[in-house]
Amino acid sequence: MQHSLDGDAIRQVAPVTADHLMFQKVAWRIIPFLFLCYVVSFLDRINIGFAQLQMKHDLGFSDAMYGLGAAVFYVGYVLCEVPSNILLARYGARKTFMRIMLLWGIASMCMMFVSKPAHFYILRFMLGVFEAGFFPGIVLYLTYWFPANRRAAVISVFFAGVAVAGVLGGLFSGWIMRDMNGVMGLFGWQWMFAIEGAPAVILAFLTWRYLVDKPHHANWLTQEEKDRLLALCAQGQAKDSKHDGRSFAAALLNPRVYLFAFIYFSLTCASLTLNFWMPLMIRDFGIKDVVSVSLYTVVPNAIGAIGLVLIARRSDRTGERRKHFAFCTIGGGLALAALTLHLNSFPAMLAILSLAAVLIFAALPIFWSVPTSYLSGKAAASGIAFISSIGITSGIVSPWVIGQIRTSTGSMDLAVYLLASLLVLSGLALMVGIKAQAVKA
Repeated sequence: MQHSLDGDAIRQVAPVTADHLMFQKVAWRIIPFLFLCYVVSFLDRINIGFAQLQMKHDLGFSDAMYGLGAAVFYVGYVLCEVPSNILLARYGARKTFMRIMLLWGIASMCMMFVSKPAHFYILRFMLGVFEAGFFPGIVLYLTYWFPANRRAAVISVFFAGVAVAGVLGGLFSGWIMRDMNGVMGLFGWQWMFAIEGAPAVILAFLTWRYLVDKPHHANWLTQEEKDRLLALCAQGQAKDSKHDGRSFAAALLNPRVYLFAFIYFSLTCASLTLNFWMPLMIRDFGIKDVVSVSLYTVVPNAIGAIGLVLIARRSDRTGERRKHFAFCTIGGGLALAALTLHLNSFPAMLAILSLAAVLIFAALPIFWSVPTSYLSGKAAASGIAFISSIGITSGIVSPWVIGQIRTSTGSMDLAVYLLASLLVLSGLALMVGIKAQAVKA
């Protein structure tokens, strides 16, 4: 009898072990490459935050001009995000990701030719058009390979890429701008755009050779693994489909889609503030040297990268989303508000900024594990992009508003209070608007 029970136990454990090994195999094959692509894409998006340390002076741009240029990126992004994800669903990830990376890499390199506000606005708009759909495309692509109960940890890797891009930007952008300034008659920020935009062009061609569109195209999986993977993801889609009717129209009529969009809007307002304005925040802490400023941005970004992965993994391990999310958003809001205390201690201010970065960054992958449990099938491509495109309008509003506030008041305090309030509201919105059992992983 004992032998029989042991045999039953072994049979119960074996499939779990096989699944774990299979998902490890999938993760090691696709995640590192997509992570690298995402780091490069985000570096090209946020390096304008480092460029402003020289660019505004060299070209005579005000904080308001800079804020508008940062915002214009998201106009193009929002307009093209849903169409891009629809094209991914139709033509596949390889073609879509190759097109996105090639065009955004070229646009990013062309930023070196900016000489007046009109050039700045046009190129930022085009960069948004070209990059649109990359992140929601990754979210959609991951639903082909990972069921819902594994997505927070996987998606957290890509949000760690946001922090890693900040680390790399901090390590290299300041050095390029200082030491390349004047080489061949070019400003340092011109060299920064040229050097940091080139990897996207190279990765575009590697994408075609390395990625496959869906599991049944993967010659590095056995047929048994393909069947098992498709079955596990299909089970999740069958469970999720009751929420959306498997149609884009039904997703648009679902009020939770708009709740998700508001929550994502609030999150991206805060995260974009850290991405775009962190160098200026650190300079306001009393650090004036451009290289020192860029190096100090490494600290909150590096801590944020580690922290968000650990928190997201804990959320996956416990299967709990709402409390983890509320803890991150409310805590992040309080940490942001604490920045307005203007303590005389630079280490204390950097520690507060690092705490805000950890919690705000960690909230993002936890959030994205929730709507992917409501949208699947035909609604997934359009619905995910729709939430993302509405939420990312924060990129239009936030930089412009912050630029206006900073130009008129000389301080970011009012903007920080607004962002902290949005974060707290987003945490409460998820707790109130979504039932716990609906998001149990």
